[in-house]
Amino acid sequence: MFTGTKGGPLRRSGFNKLSGWPHVVTGMGLPGLHFHDLRHTGNTLATDMGVSLRNLMARMGHDNERAALIYQHKSSTADRQIADGLDALLRADRDRTPAETTGTTGSPTPAS
Repeated sequence: MFTGTKGGPLRRSGFNKLSGWPHVVTGMGLPGLHFHDLRHTGNTLATDMGVSLRNLMARMGHDNERAALIYQHKSSTADRQIADGLDALLRADRDRTPAETTGTTGSPTPAS
């Protein structure tokens, strides 16, 4: 995406100067935004969508779980997904007909 002055890969050490990144993000009203922040945001959003740790690792090029876990933050989106999933399970159990249950409380009895 960004190339150095001779057309080759841009080295990390020259990125800000050659790309004008600090000037651009300041002009957008986002001073202090680092290019790597975009990677972090994208991978955090992928995690919120339910992407598995293994797929997240492949996307980022990580070969160990510890590095990928950095992108798995607590989020209100994930919390809402958990709450909605639990609610769906409980509603499905409540809505089962008596013929679908084997006990008197609506919960299956242990197998004998």
